[in-house]
Amino acid sequence: MGQRPTSILVISAHWETHEPTVNVVPQNDTIYDFYGFPKSMYKLKYPAPGAPELAKRVKELLMASNFKSVKEDKKRGLDHGAWVPLMLMYPEADIPVCQLSVQTNRDGSYHYNMGRALAPLREEGVLIIGSGSATHNLRALNPNSESVVPWAYEFDTWLKEALLDGRYEDINHYEEKAPHAKEAHPWPEHFYPLHVAMGAAGENAKAKLIHHSWSLGTLSYASYQFTTTAT
Repeated sequence: MGQRPTSILVISAHWETHEPTVNVVPQNDTIYDFYGFPKSMYKLKYPAPGAPELAKRVKELLMASNFKSVKEDKKRGLDHGAWVPLMLMYPEADIPVCQLSVQTNRDGSYHYNMGRALAPLREEGVLIIGSGSATHNLRALNPNSESVVPWAYEFDTWLKEALLDGRYEDINHYEEKAPHAKEAHPWPEHFYPLHVAMGAAGENAKAKLIHHSWSLGTLSYASYQFTTTAT
């Protein structure tokens, strides 16, 4: 992961709002926004400190880039799109964390531009994480599947090739460019965090596949890291 970040910004698929919103809290609660899992899951805690200064900086950057309204939520903690990966990455829970919401009434280009506005954070020691899913069709999950269904494999492969080739505009317009886009993402909330991360990394950034696995026949856990190269 390189140097330890001073703070972390998570764009999570599990926080949807009409307008961009940041959580401005001194201490993050752990939100259990999932149902039907083993009781042990609801006992896990990730007591990371909040990052109110980062939240204010995110708001400042967005509003300076023509995002006319950015809200502040002064109660919300971390949803599982944030604390589950962070529990694995930084189990000590000692790095301040802020969340930024997605807007499902907008498109990929909007979220990419949101990321572009946040690009200065890279030079300020902030780790930016887009937490969603490469494919996410809950109605198509198959617990008995021993192989990946073709449409999920084809979308996931298209996404990998587009990212590794730097075809970010194609990803911004994935609904028209990607095979089986509507099957892979019936709703866009689990894809938009990727657009924010892409935008924040910059158009000259290089994507690297750092993890790839499948679950339930259709759910890709492909994970990518962006590194900025000198122009």
